Amino acid sequence: MTLHRTRFLSVGITAAVLSAALAACSSSSSPTGGSHAKSPVVIGASLSLTGDFSADGQAFERGYELWAKDQNAAGGLLGHKIVLKFLNDASSPTQAVANYQQLINVDHVTFTIGPFSSLLTGPSAQVAHRYGYALIEGAGGAPSVFATKLNNVFDVSLPVAASTLPLINWIASLPASKRPKTAAFPTSNDPFTQPQIQFAMARLTKLGVKAVYYKVFPEEPTQIKGIADQVAAKRADMVVLGSTAVPTVQGFTQAFIQAGYNPKIFLATAGPDQGAAYLKAVGHLNNDGVMVPNAWYGGSPNPQSKKMVAEYIAQYGGTASGVNADVAEAYSVGQVLTQAVNATRSLSNAKIIAYLHSAVTLSSVQGPVRFDSVGENLAATAFVFQWQKNNFLQVLPPGAGSAAVEYPKAPWGK
Repeated sequence: MTLHRTRFLSVGITAAVLSAALAACSSSSSPTGGSHAKSPVVIGASLSLTGDFSADGQAFERGYELWAKDQNAAGGLLGHKIVLKFLNDASSPTQAVANYQQLINVDHVTFTIGPFSSLLTGPSAQVAHRYGYALIEGAGGAPSVFATKLNNVFDVSLPVAASTLPLINWIASLPASKRPKTAAFPTSNDPFTQPQIQFAMARLTKLGVKAVYYKVFPEEPTQIKGIADQVAAKRADMVVLGSTAVPTVQGFTQAFIQAGYNPKIFLATAGPDQGAAYLKAVGHLNNDGVMVPNAWYGGSPNPQSKKMVAEYIAQYGGTASGVNADVAEAYSVGQVLTQAVNATRSLSNAKIIAYLHSAVTLSSVQGPVRFDSVGENLAATAFVFQWQKNNFLQVLPPGAGSAAVEYPKAPWGK
């Protein structure tokens, strides 16, 4: 933060003038003022630090904190130090709503940034909209979030509905004799997962892949093994699992191993992208060949991403493959907010909202960001990633920078 200081004093200055000058230098201005020492900009978020989404919420916390640390080192926002305020929603949409009401009406934060999951983002965005706050977020890409057509929600990440398209296109490119013949489509009852699974099932059915199982289930520990056992009994060539977090993928993996079932393709909509948390849950011998759609991975050649990953490893340890994609999503939220503040030279939510709707293309560790009228990122690119021998690799779409798809996937425990 740059402070403008009086460097030279006239010899004949009076004591009263000197006292006033010193008082002016030491006083704090409001966030919208242009005075000398500036008060902090407080940015609030509801995060799932406990509960079903805790691994994701904790990764988001790290991503936000890493961005704030970097931005404060660069001078904060218009010279104001960034202070983050997080409230735990315990993975509950109801608590997330209460948290944003408190952040806005009690804590009087300058900006709000998003929680984890579309399930929490939708109602949270409505609270922020009620009070004229922008809600820039990185994990609310479900169609239900944008169906409300609120003008204040901006998702910096990949819209989820067609996230499996690279895999579907790859299957379509295979000779008919090599394509999977059957598929199972279990999905949690979550606005993030169901559109992806329904899209994949419809497209794959048109390619001649027979759907032998489809079921929507509550993503609760007591339900997962029973559903996974049903899927295993079908012995489908491929499984497209609608999951939001690591525990669900862990439960299906364990059930498949116990049943001696190893599908040729196993894609989960979330969980395998969570780096070290996923590897710890399923074991280093039970990840090979597992796929997940996303827009970012730890080995991304994006220079901004490389810098962030290096900083993350220096602070938390581990490897690039072990960095949770949620970290990049949260960091990207901060980057987009920074660019909007700098462009408008303002801490006004109304000006930030108008600027982000101006079709400008911004940059982030995940790649380019450009919002449509409802806040979807039109510039995001869909990729599919696969674990191969404990390395998290981009495999689809095929081309420069992509590793070859492991097909069929390796047996469990190999």
